[in-house]
Amino acid sequence: MRPLILRRLAFLLSTLSLCAGVSAADPAKLPAKEKLHLYLLIGQSNMAGRGAMQEQDKQPQPRVLKFTKENAWAPAADPLHFDKPGVGLGSSFARAMAEASPDATIGLIPSAVGGTPLSRWSKGGDLYAQALERTKLALKDGTLKGILWHQGEGDSGNEQLAKTYGERLAKMVRDLRSDLGAGEVPFVAGKLGEFLKREDKAGKPSHWPLVNEQITALPKLVPNTASVESSGLKHKGDGLHFDSPSLGEFGKRYAEAMRQLQAKPAK
Repeated sequence: MRPLILRRLAFLLSTLSLCAGVSAADPAKLPAKEKLHLYLLIGQSNMAGRGAMQEQDKQPQPRVLKFTKENAWAPAADPLHFDKPGVGLGSSFARAMAEASPDATIGLIPSAVGGTPLSRWSKGGDLYAQALERTKLALKDGTLKGILWHQGEGDSGNEQLAKTYGERLAKMVRDLRSDLGAGEVPFVAGKLGEFLKREDKAGKPSHWPLVNEQITALPKLVPNTASVESSGLKHKGDGLHFDSPSLGEFGKRYAEAMRQLQAKPAK
C-alpha cells in the first residue's frame, strides 16, 4: 500500500511541476472575446525591437498573449516580432495595459518589419495587407482596442517624403480603421529618437526632425490619435535603435497615451 501512495504522490508532484512551467511555446488559453483586448503593433525596426535580450525577457508575461507568425495565440515573451530577435516596446506596453485592466487579457498582434518605408504600410502596400489580414484573423478571438505605430526613419532621407509624412500617415490611419471596421479605434504614434544624426554615413541629410514635427501634428489631422515623446531615450550604440531600458520606458509612454485616448467619451 505504501509504495502505491508514494507513486501517486510522485505523479501528482510531477503534474504540478509541469503545470507551473508554462513556456512561450505552450498553447494559449483564451478568455471570452470581450475580455481579450487586442493591440496591433506596426512600423519598422524600433517597433519590432532591437534591444539586447536578457534571460528574463524570454519569460511569458501573465495575462499577455501574442499572435504568432503562424497566426495562433501563445503566451507572450520577447522577441515578439519575427524579422530579427530583440526586445521591443510591446512587452512593457502590454504589462502596463494588463495592470490597468485586471479583468482582461492583452493580445498583441506583432506585425512590424525593420527597414520599411511608409509606402509599404499604406493601402495597396504589402505590409498594409499583411497587417490587415493578421488583425482580421485575430479579431475572431478578441476585440481591437488600439493600434501602435513607430516608423519614419525610412522616410527621413528624402525631404519630400518627410514633408508629406503627416498627410500620408493620416490617410493610412483612416484607411486601416475603415478596412478593419474599427471606427475611431485609438492610434498611438511614437516620435523618432532624438539621437538620430542630421546626416547619414554618406553625408546625405536626414530630415527626421521634420518627420517628428509631422508625427506631433497627427492628432490635428485625425481624431482619437496621439503622439508619444522620445525625449530622454537613448540608443544602443548604433545611433539608430533604442536600447532595452529606453524601449521599456517608451512602452510605458505608449500605454499612458493609449489609456488617455480610451478614457475619452465615445462620440
